[in-house]
Amino acid sequence: QVHLEESGGGLVQAGDSLSLRCIASGRTWDQYNLGWFRQAPGKEREFVAAISWGGGTTYYSDSAKGRFIISKDNTNAHVDLQMSSLMPEDSGIYYCAAGINFARVMNTPDYWGQGTQVTVSS
Repeated sequence: QVHLEESGGGLVQAGDSLSLRCIASGRTWDQYNLGWFRQAPGKEREFVAAISWGGGTTYYSDSAKGRFIISKDNTNAHVDLQMSSLMPEDSGIYYCAAGINFARVMNTPDYWGQGTQVTVSS
C-alpha cells in the first residue's frame, strides 16, 4: 500500500511559477514510479509528468515539456513538480500518482493522492 499526499496548490497569475509536492509513505513506496496528472473542470484527467523509482528517467506531456520539471527525493520520500510560465489552461486539480512500472504510472496508476487545486488567472 502506498499513500500519497499533495500540497502546494494555489492561485497564481499567468506567467508565474508554482511548485507542488507529493509526500509518499508506505512500506514499499520507494519501489514505485511516481507521477502527476491534472484534471480541469469538465475534462478527463490527463497525464502531466512521471519519474522512475530511481529518479533516472523522466517523461513529460507535450504541454508540460520545457515548462515543468519533476524531481524525486528518495531520502525524504517526496516528488516535486516545479511549474513555470503557467497559463490559464494549466488550471485544474493536480493529482500525484504511483505505478509499479513506468507504463502504469503514465496510464493506469496503482495509487492516487487526493489532489491539490491549481488556478492560473489571466
